[in-house]
Amino acid sequence: MNIYSELNKIIEYVENHLEENIEQKVISRMVGMNEYTFQRIFAVISNVTFTEYIRNRRLSNAGQEIYLEKEKIINIAIKYQYTSPTAFSRAFEKFHGIKPSEVKKNPEKLKMYTKLHFNESYEPNKNIDYKIIEKEEIHLYGTYILTDDKKIKEDAPRFYYENMKKYGEAPYALVEYHDKERTEVKSYWVLYYEPIPKMIEKTIPKSKWIAIRINSQNAEEIQEISETFYEEFLPIAKYNFKDLPEIEYYHDNITDFLVPIED
Repeated sequence: MNIYSELNKIIEYVENHLEENIEQKVISRMVGMNEYTFQRIFAVISNVTFTEYIRNRRLSNAGQEIYLEKEKIINIAIKYQYTSPTAFSRAFEKFHGIKPSEVKKNPEKLKMYTKLHFNESYEPNKNIDYKIIEKEEIHLYGTYILTDDKKIKEDAPRFYYENMKKYGEAPYALVEYHDKERTEVKSYWVLYYEPIPKMIEKTIPKSKWIAIRINSQNAEEIQEISETFYEEFLPIAKYNFKDLPEIEYYHDNITDFLVPIED
C-alpha cells in the first residue's frame, strides 16, 4: 500500500463530504488502520491534525461563500456542520481574524486554506532496525516538567540530569501530549522503579512494542532516531499503534525507544 496515494484518496473524500458529518472511524477503515494510527500518521505527514484540516477547509470555503453572498451566514454555519451561529462565528474569527459579519468590509483578511496533495512517489531514505517485544505491566514512580514542542529538546535532558543528581539514573522516561495525535507536547516524565517521596505512581500497561535500539543515551541521538521514526517509518509501517505513550528505556549504556502496537 502506498500511504501517500491512500491519503490523496482520503483528501478527495473529504472534499466531497465537507458539508456532511465525516467520521474518523470510517476514514481509518478506508486505509485499513485503526483510528489512532490514522490520526497519528496524518498529523505527522501533513503537520496538521485530521480534525484541524477538515475545519480549516470548511472555514476557508465558508469565508468565500459569505463574501460572494451565496447564502445567509446562519445557513452557511449549518451547512458546514456548526450547531450554532455562536460556535461558527467564534471558529470563523479564530481562523480568519474577522467575524463573519465583517467579511464584506474586510475581504482582504480572508484566509485561503487549499486542499492538500501528497507526493505519491516519495520514498523513505533511511532504514530503521527494530524488533517486536512484549512487556508486562510496569509500575513506576516519577516526576515531570511541563514543556512544549519548542522547549522539549532542552527541557528533557536538563530535567533528567537534575533528577539523576538527586535520585540516581532513571530507567525510563516518556513524553505526554495534549492531543491524541501527539502534535502538542505537554510534559516530560522521568521514572524510577522504587517509590520516592512526592513522586507520582505511573503504570505502563502490558503491551507489545516496536523496540528500536539506540547505542547511546545521548539526548540528541535519541531525538534524531525519534524524528526519523515518525518521518520515515511511521507512514509506511503496517502496524496499528496503541494510544499509549512511547517510552525510552535506559539500560547498559544504551536506549530502547519503545512504541506501543496492537496485538
